[in-house]
Amino acid sequence: KSPLQTIGEEQTQNPYTELLVLKAHHDIVRFLVQLDECRFASAGDDGIIVVWNAQTGEKLLELNGHTQKITALITFPSLEASLEACEEKNQLILTASADRTVILWDCDTGRQVRKVSSFQSTVKCLIVLQRLDIWLSGGNDLCVWNQKLDLLCKTSHLSDTGISALIEIPKNCVVAAVGKELIIFRLVAPTEESVEWDILEIKHLLDHQDNILSMVNVNDVSFVTGSHVGEMIIWDILDWSVQACECNFWDPSPQLDTQQEIKLCQKPNDISIHHFTWDEENVFAAVGRGLYVYNLQMKRVIACQKSAHDSNVLHIAKLPNRQLISCSEDGSVRIWELREKQQLAAEPVPTGFFNMWGFGRVNKQASQPVKKQQENAPPCSLELIGDLIGHSSSVEMFLYFEDHGLVTCSADHLIILWKNGERESGLRSLKLFQKLEENGDLYL
Repeated sequence: KSPLQTIGEEQTQNPYTELLVLKAHHDIVRFLVQLDECRFASAGDDGIIVVWNAQTGEKLLELNGHTQKITALITFPSLEASLEACEEKNQLILTASADRTVILWDCDTGRQVRKVSSFQSTVKCLIVLQRLDIWLSGGNDLCVWNQKLDLLCKTSHLSDTGISALIEIPKNCVVAAVGKELIIFRLVAPTEESVEWDILEIKHLLDHQDNILSMVNVNDVSFVTGSHVGEMIIWDILDWSVQACECNFWDPSPQLDTQQEIKLCQKPNDISIHHFTWDEENVFAAVGRGLYVYNLQMKRVIACQKSAHDSNVLHIAKLPNRQLISCSEDGSVRIWELREKQQLAAEPVPTGFFNMWGFGRVNKQASQPVKKQQENAPPCSLELIGDLIGHSSSVEMFLYFEDHGLVTCSADHLIILWKNGERESGLRSLKLFQKLEENGDLYL
């Protein structure tokens, strides 16, 4: 079969009605990273990294160097220290693998720029601190590297579970999620007195009751973490105090959905927070099978879909026009829109024959719980506006290209490039028009 297949779909509510199915991996594809406006890279459990054209779906490069699955993938800034072995302004990426190596790649030539093989454990996360011209790797310990991939300093053994997430915060500090605790580290740059880098363990934050699965910077004043048991904590980014906490995502009472279908893959007790995204006003959380919108100013959940998918939601992203995309272990990709609910009209005064005898009087005491329930109800709703069906297994993550569509990767070894059918049809018509005009076959 050809590695590139075009599949048509029936028109749905969402604009993504054409698919390009890309086949290059031999195992689960777990990671995607955008390289520029029209390129992205994919990586997975086969240890291969592939560079693609997001517009055409063409496979540009295949990068082979790891012997086991990829565990982390990030873009790497093209600074002068890294450009000794590659062309100027070439796009670089950094990959970590279960083979305990990290490789710096040139995505324009496909060459290995440098490789590090001195790790004592698998590197699970990577982060670049561009302001300090260094990058960090997180495994069973935390290592600090320069742009030439020289080890500057490292911590002692932190945990057998390893560091699950890393983010940068002010004052030359980073936050590392290690099991159920957060550890604040401060990076000490060389001075006249000391020519070596150092990394200091500043504080342990022990507010989570279970392992931390996700962590992101929300804005200039706060960051947010989510745990295996559905705890979401918003932290002050300067003094590391708790600004807000939400632990009531899971409500055992059934949600009043219009679709009361039987879910075959339900896991009602799974409330793990796998991923976050955000905008200026809200934090969007993937909690178990549901989606929740938490307003930062109101400090409450303003919208939710408790059964957004049949299985755990693994990745979410905010789009323009108050839209949200989510993907799940059930193989589905869905598009949602955040809408404000219409205010309920005031309760009408009973009239007519029965009211003359008191039968139609309003029971104020009975109506109080209803009014209280309405006051506590979320003021917004997440409405499903599109369902993208194409994968046959768990969709691990996706990328959104404003001009070229949506890219999804899955445990079915496939990458799908979802195209706007109406836009692509218009582009094809324009190309045909231009070709006819060039050949002189166009008559007015």
